[in-house]
Amino acid sequence: MEWIDEAIVLSARPHGENAAIVALLTATRGRHAGLVPGGQGRNARPVLQPGNRVKAKWRARTNDQLGTYTLDLDATPCALWLDSQEILAVISSACAVTEASLPERQPMPGVYAGLATLLSLRDEDLWAPVYVKWEMNLLQALGYGMDLSQCAANGSAENLTYVSPRTGRAVSREAGAAYHDKLFPLPVFLLGGGEWDAEDIAQGLDMTGHFLSRHVFANPHSRHLIPQDGDLPLARQRLATFYRKTAEPTGAAVA
Repeated sequence: MEWIDEAIVLSARPHGENAAIVALLTATRGRHAGLVPGGQGRNARPVLQPGNRVKAKWRARTNDQLGTYTLDLDATPCALWLDSQEILAVISSACAVTEASLPERQPMPGVYAGLATLLSLRDEDLWAPVYVKWEMNLLQALGYGMDLSQCAANGSAENLTYVSPRTGRAVSREAGAAYHDKLFPLPVFLLGGGEWDAEDIAQGLDMTGHFLSRHVFANPHSRHLIPQDGDLPLARQRLATFYRKTAEPTGAAVA
C-alpha cells in the first residue's frame, strides 16, 4: 500500500531509540499517523515541527497498519513568527485541537483547507480573530455548528449581544438581559465588526472552548491528548490563559 498527499504536521512523538510517530492532517485522507524512521534526528526535527506543510509519502503492507512516512518540507509557518509568542501559541493550539478532535483516517478536506488558510496568514493582527472563527468552523464541520444569524428568543437580527451556552444560538440584548450572567458575551468581530481587543478574543475562546469541551472532547479519541472527559488540549488552555492575561479592562481596539 502506498499514497502521496499534501499534509500539515500536527505532532511528533518519540518512538524507540530514534524514530517518531507523526500525526498529519492530510489534504484528502484526514488525520493520519505514521512512523518516521530517524524522526528524532537533527535533520528530521525541523521538518516535524507542528504547523509545517509537507509532502507525505506513506507506505505499509496493509491498509490497517501504522505504516511509515517519508516527508519533504514545503513550508514552515512558525519560522516567520519566531518573535511572536502569540502566534506561536495560536499555531500550537490549532494543531493540538485538530489532532484531538478529528477521527483517524476520515477525509476532512474542508478542515484541512481551513487550517492551511489559518497557517498562511501574513497579517499579525488577524491571527487571533481568525483563530476563533476557525474553531467555530471546526465545530460546524464536526456537526456542532453555532447560529449567530438571529436571536433564538425572538428571531431578531438586531442587537445580538449574547450566545446561549446550551444551544449555541445568538441572543439579543433585550431577550438576554435577565440572563446576563448565564450567557456568553458575543464579540462583535464574530458578527463582522472590524474591531477587537484581547478581552474580545478571550471571550470568543471561552465560548468556543465551552462547546469543544461539551461536545467534541466529552468522549475523546485520545487519552494522551485529553486525559479527562471534557478537557481541552494543554496548548489550547495555554492560549486562553495568554489572552486572559493580556486583556485589559479598556483594551485598545485593533483595526
